[in-house]
Amino acid sequence: MATDTLTNHDAAHAEHGHHDAGETKVFGFWIYLMSDCVLFASLFATYAVLVHGTAGGPSGKDIFELPFVLVETFFLLFSSITYGMAMLGMTKGSVKAVNSWLFLTFLFGLGFIAMELYEFHHLIKEGYGPDRSGFLSAFFALVATHGLHVTCGLIWIITMMVQVSRRGLTAVNQTRLMCLSLFWHFLDVVWICVFTVVYLMGVLA
Repeated sequence: MATDTLTNHDAAHAEHGHHDAGETKVFGFWIYLMSDCVLFASLFATYAVLVHGTAGGPSGKDIFELPFVLVETFFLLFSSITYGMAMLGMTKGSVKAVNSWLFLTFLFGLGFIAMELYEFHHLIKEGYGPDRSGFLSAFFALVATHGLHVTCGLIWIITMMVQVSRRGLTAVNQTRLMCLSLFWHFLDVVWICVFTVVYLMGVLA
């Protein structure tokens, strides 16, 4: 009896330790996101300074296609919804639901990146590359940095699908899914700012 009590106590202590470690990791990831906020704030500030530095070249009104970017934006917004559904699946303990929704999130994110790469290719082909003007340099730096973050998120999603399939919804995997959730939704918020400041204001200016 005493041995069973001791074993249960050790198991409870271990579970509590995992819980504390998970909270610490999530808190640490919040700190990372704050540093990323500084990075994007710097890029937005640079863009604000250089937005009128067209050097006789095109402005945003001349090159941005708002309907195209709107579809791109919806891809990322829908990916946040599907990731939210994956987190609901996690709370229910369903590995199948988590991986299914993660896969849909990956597809939406991949569609977003494909459209962004097409836009970059089209602009460079037309002679509107980052070396054309200060405005285009700032535009490519800001949008490409966000795209690079999304690409890293896609790799992370695939990694988590493999981890969840092999090991299930362990405490460690749940913590990682929570951190990925914060990262993915953060990118969604940043993109809304990009869409508003760069594309919408650029076309309406």
